[in-house]
Formats: sequence, structure tokens, C-alpha cells
Amino acid sequence: MGKPTGFMEYTREVPADRAPLERINDWNEFHLHMPDEELRSQGARCMDCGVPFCHSGVLISGMASGCPINNLIPEWNDLIYRDFWHQALDRLLKTNNFPEFTGRVCPAPCEGSCTLGIIDPAVTIKNIEVSIIERGFEEGWIAPALPVMRTGKKVAVIGSGPAGLSAAAQLNKAGHLVTVFERADLPGGLLMYGIPNMKLDKRQVVLRRIKLMEAEGVSFVCNTDVGGDEFPAAKLRSEFNAVVIATGATLPRDLQIEGRSLKGIHFAMEFLTANTKAILNGGADFISAEGKDVIIIGGGDTGTDCVGTSLRHGCKSVTQLEILPRSPDQRAADNPWPEWPKTHKVDYGQEEAAAKFGADPRVYLTTATRFEGDEDGNVTAVHTVEVAWQKNENGQYIPQPVPGTERVRPAGLVLLAMGFLGPEQRLIDAFDLKTDSRSNINAEFEKYSTSIPGVFAAGDCRRGQSLVVWAFNEGRGAARECDRYLMGNSELP
Repeated sequence: MGKPTGFMEYTREVPADRAPLERINDWNEFHLHMPDEELRSQGARCMDCGVPFCHSGVLISGMASGCPINNLIPEWNDLIYRDFWHQALDRLLKTNNFPEFTGRVCPAPCEGSCTLGIIDPAVTIKNIEVSIIERGFEEGWIAPALPVMRTGKKVAVIGSGPAGLSAAAQLNKAGHLVTVFERADLPGGLLMYGIPNMKLDKRQVVLRRIKLMEAEGVSFVCNTDVGGDEFPAAKLRSEFNAVVIATGATLPRDLQIEGRSLKGIHFAMEFLTANTKAILNGGADFISAEGKDVIIIGGGDTGTDCVGTSLRHGCKSVTQLEILPRSPDQRAADNPWPEWPKTHKVDYGQEEAAAKFGADPRVYLTTATRFEGDEDGNVTAVHTVEVAWQKNENGQYIPQPVPGTERVRPAGLVLLAMGFLGPEQRLIDAFDLKTDSRSNINAEFEKYSTSIPGVFAAGDCRRGQSLVVWAFNEGRGAARECDRYLMGNSELP
């Protein structure tokens, strides 16, 4: 490495964010740019550890450890320290089709397994990654890269989320004619409508990449629901030599308790999608939290996005119910490095809520028991109870209500952010695909071939709800296996 003692000389720094009470007044991205000199110092902290777990990309205890797309992190950290930005970009693009996405929304399992993280705060990997790609766009180094030759083979990719986009990009590089089908009005899937604009700008970042892919020869067909009467699966298979299904896990987990049918109770993605469409179209047709007491049921990233969006609407209050206990401030004994650190974190939404209302909106070890409404059928309150996790007769830990902890919380808007059960079944039935025990498309990891020859599956529709970066991993892998199916072998990584 260029600075062997860098990890001893520099402390971890991340870019400053816009002040919470300022940024909740708009939908712009809230991370500020870090000067090049500071980025170089952060790159110098990469400690030449010999066995860099940061790009290992393995599962330990069911969680990602290291980068699932095997980014060559120590190499481009060193290049940034030495001010070789173009070379750093070349190394980054060898493994990552879309660093502008991962550098913004990936939870950075690479940092969780950073060797320096054993004794000190981890290297600031994620921010360096996004800085490299943005420097590439600013300098004009990112330009359409057309394939050297075309094979004449046609591939359909169903779904334009992270897995679909990475599969399309790789298949196009291999010279195939790729058409991406998307049922929404704009491409991007989760990147377009599942992640709020303040985390990932749609026009400046997502559509910028879509336009670049179009210039490289990828076709996008939107407002098309493959598998229905408009575009039957049989028609798709007859018109294309191969198909990659990357539709995600979009079937939300519901909460079927008393009062569920009341108005004002919505799935989180319904809320977030409508909001992003309104921002892009300048319309007013969205689910508004303005002036309302908002209850969000679910404590993950999607719940946080609901907190941030509700604050920008001007909600009266916001509460986030989490059935699990608060994570410890430091790694527990049963959560050693290089596992993903299951420690307490304050994300942007909670930081904003604390600045606005004076406290973190999360309430732990609490669940909803019923919804209450008025005479017009509108939700007005959520009845909750605290829980304790106890073993049942099978030795499984389950939440048990704690007597005397019942509470009624006012609510004008309830958002269900409890994760996803798996892919929607209609497309699976249309292709007559086999599924696994969790209702996901049955396709072996690293092979991605389904029960139908020439049909491949990648991303959350195959593995279940997971990280964006795992979707990129699977999209690239499915492209490789699809290319091998079409050509007999493949040079794709």
C-alpha cells in the first residue's frame, strides 16, 4: 500500500450531511461531498491487511460478510490515496456495474468485515466508492461502451430492478440483444420506486444510468406486465432465445389483526412508490402524512424510509414499532468479527425525527394488537402491547405479550413495513416454474437455471428478500450462465 502507517495516522471520517431540520424541507440527497484530500486520507487507512475480508462476499451466520460482488477494495483505496482516480475507476468497474447505486444505498457489509474494524472504526469504503464513480461522470470518463460484436441472440429480462439491470448490462457486453421489460412507467424497479429520492436521486442518478444503458444498446419496454393477457409468457419465449426473470420479492408481509380493513392503513411500498411518482410527475396523487400521527410497523430500512418521507410531508408525529429488542451498542460475544455487526445504528430518518420531535421514533419490543377507527371507517388509533421473547414447546423463541403494557396510540396513517414474503406468483404460474419451500423460483445459486430450459432467475425472486448488492451479484451470475447457455461457454465473470 502507498501509506502503510495510514491506519495509525488518520481517523475514520465520513462526509457531512445536510442538517436534519434543513433537509426535511426538500427531496434532495442529503450527503455532502468530501474534498479529495480527505478522501485520499481515508484511502490511506486501508491497512494492507494481507487477507482482505472486505471483498470476500461470503455468508456467515446467514449474513453477508464482505462485498457480495467482490469489489477490489484495497486496490482502489490505494489508487485513491496516490491520486490515480482513472485507474481506481477501472478497478471499480471490473466488478461493479453500478457503483453510483451501491455507493449510496448499500449497507456496506464490506465495512462490517474490514480488518481494521477489529480494533478501530472501519475504513470508509462506501463513500470512496461513490466518489470514484461520480468523479468518472464529472470528468467524462463514463461513456457508452458498445459491444465489439453482436451475436444475434435475443434475451428478455423481466424486471428492471438491481438484478435485472446488472443482468442486462452484462448480457449486452457479451453482444446479445437485450430487452428489459418493466411493468411500471419508468425503469429501475426498487431503485426507482422503492428507495426515496433523498437517498437516491431518480433523475440525476437512476435515469442517468438508464440512458447510458440505452446508448449501449439495451432496450427498455415499460408499462408491460409480462405473463398477463397483454404479453403472455408463451409469446415472450417464442420471440427470445432466453429469458432472465428478475422481478424481485414484492409480495408484502401483511398484519391481519382487527381493523385491518380501515382506511389509512397501507403497505410501505404503496406509500413510497406513490410519493416518488408524485415527485417525478409534479402531481398531488400520493398518500400524504401531512398533519397526521403516523405509526410505522417495522424497524428495517423501509421503515426508516417511511419515517423520512413522513417528516418531509409534515406529519404531526411519527412512531416506529419494532418487535425486536434494541441492538447493543457494541458487538455481542456471539457476533464476532467478521460477521455483520448487529449493533445499534441511528439512520437518517431517526436522526431527522429526533431533531424534529426530540426523540428517536423507534419503540422496541412492541407489537400492534388491533386498529381502531371512526364512524367513517378511517383509522384513528393503534392498540399496542410490549412483548417478551420466550421459548415455546418446540424450543423456538416467539414474542409473548407482557400483561399490563397495553397502550392506545393515536394514528391517522399506518404504514406496514414488515418485509416481504417472496415473489408474486402470477408470473411464476404463467411460465409454469417450480418453486422452493419459501415460494421463491427454484434455481440453484451460481447456476440460476429454472425448471424451464433457457429461463433463468436472479435476485430476490430466487433468493428471497435480500440486499441490493446481492441482487447485483445474482444478476451478473445469471447473465454469465445465460450467455453460456446461448453460446456454449462464457467469458463473463
